[in-house]
Amino acid sequence: MLPLSGITVVSLEQAVAAPFATRQLADLGARVIKIERPGPGDFARGYDETVKGMASHFVWLNRSKESVALDLKSPEGNHAVHELVRSADVFVQNLAPGAAERLGLGAEALRGERPELIHVSISGYGADGPYSSKKAYDLLVQCEAGLVSITGTDATPSKVGISIADIASGMYAYSGILTALIQRQQTGEGATIELSMLEALGEWMGFPMNYAVYGGAAPKRTGASHAAIAPYGPFTCGDSKQVFLGIQNEREWATFCDRVLGRREVAEDERFVRNSLRVEHSMDLTSVIEQALARHTADEVVDLLEDAGIANALLRDMQGFADHPQLAARNRWREYDSPAGPLRALIPPATFVGQEPVMNRVPDVGEDTERVLTEFGVLETT
Repeated sequence: MLPLSGITVVSLEQAVAAPFATRQLADLGARVIKIERPGPGDFARGYDETVKGMASHFVWLNRSKESVALDLKSPEGNHAVHELVRSADVFVQNLAPGAAERLGLGAEALRGERPELIHVSISGYGADGPYSSKKAYDLLVQCEAGLVSITGTDATPSKVGISIADIASGMYAYSGILTALIQRQQTGEGATIELSMLEALGEWMGFPMNYAVYGGAAPKRTGASHAAIAPYGPFTCGDSKQVFLGIQNEREWATFCDRVLGRREVAEDERFVRNSLRVEHSMDLTSVIEQALARHTADEVVDLLEDAGIANALLRDMQGFADHPQLAARNRWREYDSPAGPLRALIPPATFVGQEPVMNRVPDVGEDTERVLTEFGVLETT
């Protein structure tokens, strides 16, 4: 029996944030009924066609769910979703602010009927305040949270390459739902949970915000290097490949100079004797390090770093990650079904030893509508 077996989730969801939260619930055994618009369905289905004709975001976020297609503005569709929610443990929605309330699906209405319901709303900026009706896409929230201002190079600010604001809010929705389920076991009461992408990503901005507010200046944009630690980041080796490394303390720095660079005296150079000075003289530091590494290939440097106990990594592209020997050795990949045939994905990172996670099919739009509505008594059997 999986941890969330017997829990039913009805989700009026689209794009990334809410689907990310509910897919993780499905991984743990919850039944997730995904409400979609008839025809096109969740608009994330149309983002691209790269996964055997399906969208890469959609297949990532929507396995193990049942798709029910309903026109919620019609009396029949609105009645149907209310009937589904009446039997649900959790209701999740990430519509535009106010849309759920107009459909009679707000927390006050639904929990007024069933106080034990866990009602979750995810929005861009929150249900009130001057930004409540502002459109919120991931890039835009990254900008508003200040993330883009500290990401990239000195010349060019950059967004993070994944939908990090969506993922942050989805993660907090997921953990909030788990917390509410525990609370309900103890009190019998459900919960009303509100999340905004801005506030979720803002929680992750604690280090740079403290650094800027109390230090008087924001961390510099340093590409793949670190604004406050050196050496930290990419360094070019003799075969023109790069090795990434990170030095965390003065003991490691001395070891690195001695056993990797082969130049013990560098650790005593007045420009480099402590971390703050190494950051200040980072260009000189990089030059000294790369002169020493020029005698070795990247693979040889990795071996030296491993022998010295210095943290390091090779820069892998997406295919390199998909072929990562560590993931293969730990048997982290599974196949699951989709309308276009079998796909491969990683199992959830929180591994319950002795239990296999749910890795079921990605649904077509509305493929479960008739069966689910019949089961819940909305449609009569013939």
